[in-house]
Amino acid sequence: MKRLWFPIALATALLLAGPPMAAAGKSMSREERAQAALVNTQLGLTYMRQGNLQAAREKIEKALEQNPRTAETQMAAGFLYDRLGDERKALSHFEEAAHLGKENPDVLNNVAVYLCRKGDKKRGVSYFLQAAESPLYRTPEVAYTNAGRCARADGRTKEAEQYFRNALAARSDLPDALLQLADLQHEAGNNLSARAFLQRYNAAVTPTAESLWLGYRIERALGDAVQARDYARRLTTGFADSAQASLLLEAEQASK
Repeated sequence: MKRLWFPIALATALLLAGPPMAAAGKSMSREERAQAALVNTQLGLTYMRQGNLQAAREKIEKALEQNPRTAETQMAAGFLYDRLGDERKALSHFEEAAHLGKENPDVLNNVAVYLCRKGDKKRGVSYFLQAAESPLYRTPEVAYTNAGRCARADGRTKEAEQYFRNALAARSDLPDALLQLADLQHEAGNNLSARAFLQRYNAAVTPTAESLWLGYRIERALGDAVQARDYARRLTTGFADSAQASLLLEAEQASK
């Protein structure tokens, strides 16, 4: 199944105005340093988006000097060192971001993405759930779906199924949760349930190579040759060069 992970981005608004100028011969106040740190953090993220990691590093390290006590700056540093391939520093900054932003569900969701991607799936799921259960989080279905993916990658399919169902309770037409549940039900041999989830998925979004290949396997398992052929036709005509079309060809050759 394709990965859901939503692009990691700071959801907390950062100040875009330039830092206030300190009076001549006078050091910046705490408030001025804090604002300057936020501006440098924003500039660092902008440079990262542009691929200029050297400039990004200069701005974010400056921000850390000015004010290391914000989740936004620590998160940006985590993103930076992840891009630079320094896992030790990236993890340290993400953990500090989670500590400073423990009441911020956007921060927790982003830290969880990193932890799950790097293998610490149990902690990742824990942070996803904290984010999802926060009354401040506007899209709990995203965190629940991410928790489901992380738990499933960790071999905890029962937990994963519950998290996907929680996601659908928050948003009943969430495509990825529907597709994940269809696949889980197919794997468990519950193909009527798998078909129902896949039908809801197809009603919500345009079918993909992945969903058509799953539909073919579900209908084959249910013994509906007509529906299986329809899925096969749509897969081979719409996604002829896909990996799923190659799998279909192998499956049909093996069944002859």
